[in-house]
Amino acid sequence: MKVLGNSLHIAQSGKLIAKGKQTPIAGAIVFNSQKKKIGKVNTVFGPTKSPYISINLFKSANKKKIIKNQGEILFVSTSKKRKRGKNHGRRSIKRKN
Repeated sequence: MKVLGNSLHIAQSGKLIAKGKQTPIAGAIVFNSQKKKIGKVNTVFGPTKSPYISINLFKSANKKKIIKNQGEILFVSTSKKRKRGKNHGRRSIKRKN
């Protein structure tokens, strides 16, 4: 895991806004300082050296606790998701005519 940045506030849309130290990959999983999953990176905006990051919170994330811990250090997953084709896991059957 890498350090993402610090949490700032929760916007009216319900998304967590954070001030980052680097630009993360969109869709990366975000963890709090206790290493619990809290959401996914939605959009990145602002300057490239210290961007602002919009995070879609999971339903399991405790919003009251996140609001209470403003300025908390957030982490981002380093593993990359592989996209799989729609035929992944299926055998291709060759038919002879």
